[in-house]
Amino acid sequence: MFSPELLTQLAQELDRSEKTRVQIEHFSRRFPGMTVEDGYRVAREWVRLQVAAGRKVIGHKIGLTSRAMQMASQIDEPDYGTLLDSMLYRCTPDQVLDIPAANFIAPRVEVELAFVLKAPLRGPGLPGGKEVTPGDVLAATDYVTPAIEIIDARIEQFDRHSRAMRKVYDTISDNAANAGIVIGAAQAAPGALDLPWCGAILRCNGVVEETGLAAGVQGHPAIGVAWLANKLAPWGQALEPGQIVLAGSFTRPVAARAGDLFDADYGPLGRLQFRFSGAP
Repeated sequence: MFSPELLTQLAQELDRSEKTRVQIEHFSRRFPGMTVEDGYRVAREWVRLQVAAGRKVIGHKIGLTSRAMQMASQIDEPDYGTLLDSMLYRCTPDQVLDIPAANFIAPRVEVELAFVLKAPLRGPGLPGGKEVTPGDVLAATDYVTPAIEIIDARIEQFDRHSRAMRKVYDTISDNAANAGIVIGAAQAAPGALDLPWCGAILRCNGVVEETGLAAGVQGHPAIGVAWLANKLAPWGQALEPGQIVLAGSFTRPVAARAGDLFDADYGPLGRLQFRFSGAP
């Protein structure tokens, strides 16, 4: 297990990378005995640094929800990270939102649904907690809304020495690669939607890059939210009212560059349109 001093050091390296837009080397190569738990502890220390600097926690994200991504990462469950207020971008209907490309290093766009909670979800071991089920998630949800996750990489994808791919421990320590969230389309009560059949078309510069259904997220997007509530409980955390939970992408990540215009069309749930502003 990483020492408290090492956790602080690595979290500070991630913080500098975010500020300077210069990627850092794989933690897993530098510390071959690194574990998944070490990765989460680094991420938590990074979040602690952000909160100490004035940022606020607004929710959580779930990643690696597809079986294919889990197999590629050599794990058998999703991962998760923390959403901060500094990551939040809001659109209005028919608005093309400008998002500064300079805010990111190597941004990629994923299509998701977000659950906004009206009641807490407390997993086993917490006061009043129990094993959270997808039904509990739906009952605790105020509304579901389209969301775009912007993922990024403070840790380089390929090792600069060996060209080896980064490991899941690196991604987890890097806040599960989360860097931004775009919301602002329609809001709907979860009972008003057949959630697995909610879908979207993602266009970049007018070209269809991806299409998908929310069923791609473990069959039903509420499954991952229940999993997350149960995974947070041993750390003494719950999902709280008002928090946003990104349930996982149902498309592959699409790379974004300065000047790219994205249009995520969710049909009856509206659309999210945004541009990565800045010189290409």
